[in-house]
Amino acid sequence: MGIGTGIFLITLGAILTFAVRANVWWLDLRAVGWVFIVAGAGVLITTLWYWQDRKKRARTLIVEENRLSHPTAMMPPPPDPPPPPAPPT
Repeated sequence: MGIGTGIFLITLGAILTFAVRANVWWLDLRAVGWVFIVAGAGVLITTLWYWQDRKKRARTLIVEENRLSHPTAMMPPPPDPPPPPAPPT
């Protein structure tokens, strides 16, 4: 559940409460609509509270640094290549 579910429930409740004019003898559509609106608001508040709580949690970043206990052997640089031959004259 999330923000989308809360908005969906509020929208469905508003449609049932304010737009539907059907007369069902065994069900009060306005009451069902208000229940959906309240449930959607509850879902929105709960979701936002949970997200706000997650932002406040401390995050610990552990960085492990490995150092060699002995120096690395350095290789001498490669020798320079021989110069190109002179052009014939």
